[in-house]
Amino acid sequence: MAVGKNKRLTKGKKGTKKKIIDPYTRKEWYDVKAPAMFAVRNIGKTLVNKTQGKKLASDGLKGRVFEVSLADLQNDEVAFRKFRLISEDVQGKNLLTNFHGMDMTTDKLRSLVKKWQTMIEAVVDVKTTDGFLLRVFCIGFTKRQPNQIKKTAYAKSSQCKNIRKRMVEIITREVSQVDLKEVVNKLIPDSMGRDIEKKCQSIFPLHDVFIRKVKTLKKPKFDVSKLMELHGEGAATGTKVERSGAAAASAATGTFHEPAVQESV
Repeated sequence: MAVGKNKRLTKGKKGTKKKIIDPYTRKEWYDVKAPAMFAVRNIGKTLVNKTQGKKLASDGLKGRVFEVSLADLQNDEVAFRKFRLISEDVQGKNLLTNFHGMDMTTDKLRSLVKKWQTMIEAVVDVKTTDGFLLRVFCIGFTKRQPNQIKKTAYAKSSQCKNIRKRMVEIITREVSQVDLKEVVNKLIPDSMGRDIEKKCQSIFPLHDVFIRKVKTLKKPKFDVSKLMELHGEGAATGTKVERSGAAAASAATGTFHEPAVQESV
């Protein structure tokens, strides 16, 4: 094309080149802290834009959900259980989290499902004593007897119904009588799964019974003191102040006594 025909070819580019700024210069790191129920408290770090005007950094951090393996939280071998922790408050450079849910890894769940057995599942909505509404999912599988010749270990529909009923009863009893902290303490070793397995032996022998998943449906109003207590910082520690005789007497009776005149200050 001839230069004279297109006027834009003769001119340079519009405006100057935009200055490239590294986005990380506007961000800062925060430490993510797990509740005191877990052995490992420091679970990682997270990034957020620095406070600019009315846009606070803490607002961008609250509500973030972190999924952590139980093996990382407890320094043990149980890696198939994952805990979801939600950030609720910011204290300095620390991000305080609370329990938000629990799940199992897909590969573990797939490895449990096999032929020649019956899978039994139960779902129940339970409210804890401190006002958290949880949806708990349970899973279990029928087991062959030690001296059984038959290849399969299928349960009747009536037996499945009774097992499911007992699962719901045990989960409701275990969760509804305690607060969220105690529920998490039961979920870490999965004591509820073992309890269900033991109680259902009379109906049909079971194995691989797990609390498969826990969801938080509703929460009570946010309370900082309860969260601090959950992180082991709620109890106020102080030294008892000894009072003189007159001051102690006035404190006990509730009447005011004027202090004695001092000779020198």
